[in-house]
Amino acid sequence: MSSPSRNQYVPDFVTPPGETLLETLEALGMTQVEFAARTGRPTKTISEIINAKTAITTETALQFEKVLGVPARFWINLERNYQEWLAREEERKAFEPYLPWLEQFPIREMVKQEWIRPNSDPIQQMIELLRFFGIASPEQWEPLYAAGNIAYRQSAAFKADPGVVSAWLRKGEIEAQRIECAPFDIGRFCAALDELRQMTNSHPDEFVPAIQQLCSQAGVAVVFIHELPRLRTSGVTRWLTPEKALIQLSLLYKTADQLWFTFFHEAGHILLHGKRDIFLEGENGKNEKEEEANRFARDILIPPVAYAQFQPRTGHFSEIEVRKFAQEIGIAPGIVVGRLQHDQRLELKNLNGLKQRLVWAQDT
Repeated sequence: MSSPSRNQYVPDFVTPPGETLLETLEALGMTQVEFAARTGRPTKTISEIINAKTAITTETALQFEKVLGVPARFWINLERNYQEWLAREEERKAFEPYLPWLEQFPIREMVKQEWIRPNSDPIQQMIELLRFFGIASPEQWEPLYAAGNIAYRQSAAFKADPGVVSAWLRKGEIEAQRIECAPFDIGRFCAALDELRQMTNSHPDEFVPAIQQLCSQAGVAVVFIHELPRLRTSGVTRWLTPEKALIQLSLLYKTADQLWFTFFHEAGHILLHGKRDIFLEGENGKNEKEEEANRFARDILIPPVAYAQFQPRTGHFSEIEVRKFAQEIGIAPGIVVGRLQHDQRLELKNLNGLKQRLVWAQDT
């Protein structure tokens, strides 16, 4: 898990440079008139600097250095810090109408997962969230996520909770940026899928790094991102660049058979569909491309001919039969159980002990 951004101290108040200048003049016993004469500046200008009505320029700071013996960088830094503070105060006022925007995001859970830092000040919490999304204000969130992205808007999961889904998507994007990938190579990706299919019986400690390594060598970044409350999507596929694809997975269904199916489903999107498409899995309903990805995942995991020939000796499938069939085709028995249940050839309550349960390490 990545750590949140480093702490950034933002003072509640910054002393105007003019106050420091006035204190310096008083300590030297120098009047504003004399100081103006020595710097070659109008007395009015010196008075306006002292009263925070005029900024100290670089040229002025150099003149102050010669007259007062205080380095120019000191005055420049004072002015810069003060102007930054003024800008932040103006920003706070501008952000106040957007406070309701925060309510759609699972802030508490994002803090718990260490995606963002907590802050008791709502405005500062908003700024922390803006940093997470990499945007300057809530106005940029709307076109990037809620309004501008047709693929997201078409997803029922996104429509229900755009704040939740967009936060989850953004975290995947951040993690994917940290993964170095070779340029996308369809041949290497197909070879990686063949190799990974043989690992469905493996423990997550083994198959997770294998998925990430093999896929990155083929130009696909695979990230596993913890679910957020109300998240109803198990995965997403999109292209970050023309040479780098992203597969983002959650543990929405908590079992390895579902995770493997989702992974190969997303892989199917990469191989079968365009680089401009974004596929957000959840409650999208059926469409042609989703059905194609389903068939791809279904058939690569369990060969169609073998599956059609797999019949129970009695009226129902036994654990022994499922285990034997899974061993014959080189797949985890839980995947066979999941397929049989999906096709209503096996009751949902039966043989679930063959499924590998998954849980996030930080949740144990």
